[in-house]
Amino acid sequence: MALRFLVVEGNARDAREQHAHTFGMTPSQSYAAVVESLARDAVCDIAFPADEGANLPDPAGLESYDGVFLTGSALHAYHGQPEVTRQIELARAVFRSRTPLFGSCWGLQMGALAAGGDVGPNPVGREVGFARRLTRTDNGASHPLLAGRPAAWDAPAIHLDLVTALPGDITLLAGNAMTPVQAAEIRFDGGVMWGVQYHPEFSLDELAAIIGRRAGMLIGEGFFRDEADHGDFVADLKALHAEPGRRDIAWRFGLDEQVIDEALRLTEIRNFIDAKVRPYRSERGRA
Repeated sequence: MALRFLVVEGNARDAREQHAHTFGMTPSQSYAAVVESLARDAVCDIAFPADEGANLPDPAGLESYDGVFLTGSALHAYHGQPEVTRQIELARAVFRSRTPLFGSCWGLQMGALAAGGDVGPNPVGREVGFARRLTRTDNGASHPLLAGRPAAWDAPAIHLDLVTALPGDITLLAGNAMTPVQAAEIRFDGGVMWGVQYHPEFSLDELAAIIGRRAGMLIGEGFFRDEADHGDFVADLKALHAEPGRRDIAWRFGLDEQVIDEALRLTEIRNFIDAKVRPYRSERGRA
């Protein structure tokens, strides 16, 4: 029997259509493709809680899944609009269903808010391109989410916001100088979430598409000198995606195999499927 996953799209319609225009897929479609590449027996459904009137699974529907993934988003959790509050309520419902839950970036923030934490803008600014020198905590060194990661590593990332107040039952697993909560396990209302503030699901090509359409913002914030500088960065990301052996580009970016090698980049998602989802499925007698 196939593994059944629900991929929850964090973006409103305009943002996901922009992503599809520049990358060819919406974020949730791309995420589902990654999950299905890691679990050949997987089937993914997609939900759009940011859309008013969207059909969302009821408690029985959530319990029918073997795992749920929450994607990133261009929204800001602290604005409190219905597009956000619907997603927090859905995260609470997933916790209550006890279905294994995984969140990337915005997804981790939704899990933290659902469990009683808080989210706000990072006082030291935006983390763009790559989260550098991610470092495991003592708990993270033995946690299955990070199995196979070295003591420090880099990962694709782009976010301004972060978890600013911890929920009551959380285990910090990794952080870095920019963002103290980079990986965590959150327990709430009988359920468990494994989440990361970075984006292991992003290929360099997808990261290039995201950075590519944010030229004005990133130039204004001082990440690039001008449009030419921004364009060169995006072109190099695309070139390294197409030719992972380009040591010249990898050297300029300061990247190693933890980002360039797709199998290593996807470590946390693979670990979630193998160490959390499959045991959960077996316990429920679905093997």
